[in-house]
Amino acid sequence: MSEEHHAATISVLVQNAPGVLVRVAGLIRRRGVNIHSLSVGPTEDPKISRMTIVVDTPPDRTESFAKQLRKLVEVLRATAVDGTPTVDRELALIKVNVTPGTRLEIMEIANVFRANIVDLTDRTMSLEVTGRSEKVDAFVSLLTKYGIREMARTGQVTLARGPQNT
Repeated sequence: MSEEHHAATISVLVQNAPGVLVRVAGLIRRRGVNIHSLSVGPTEDPKISRMTIVVDTPPDRTESFAKQLRKLVEVLRATAVDGTPTVDRELALIKVNVTPGTRLEIMEIANVFRANIVDLTDRTMSLEVTGRSEKVDAFVSLLTKYGIREMARTGQVTLARGPQNT
C-alpha cells in the first residue's frame, strides 16, 4: 500500500440473495480501489449476510465508500469501522513440507501461535491458525523456510466491541 492509502475496513449487511456480492465488488472495482480482503457469511438472521471488506483507500474516502454501498438496493447497512473499537480475526489453513527433522520444529512454532495441526502425512503438515491478520502474517513468515505447499486464508472478519453494531 502506498503512504497515502491504508487498509480501511467496511462492515456491510446485505440481503442474502444471488448477485449481491457481484454488485458490491463491482461498485468497488468501478472506483478503482483494490480489495485486500472480502469475507461474506450469514448472520444470526439467515436472510441477511455480513460482508467485511478491507480496501486500500485514502482515509478520507472510507466513509464515501460506505455511503456509495448504502445506495445499493440489497445493502441494509454499511459502516466504515476505522476508529471504532473492533474484534478482528482471520483464519488460515497452511500446508507445509515436513521431514522427520523439521516436524518437531514446526510443531513448536504451531504451539507458540496456538495453531492446530489438522492433517499430518510423512511429507506434509496442515495447520490451522486464527487471529488478527498480523498474527497470521507472522505465522506464515516463520513457516516459509520449510516450504509452503498450499495456503488458504479467509480474509478478515470484524465485529464492533461491546453493545454497538457494525
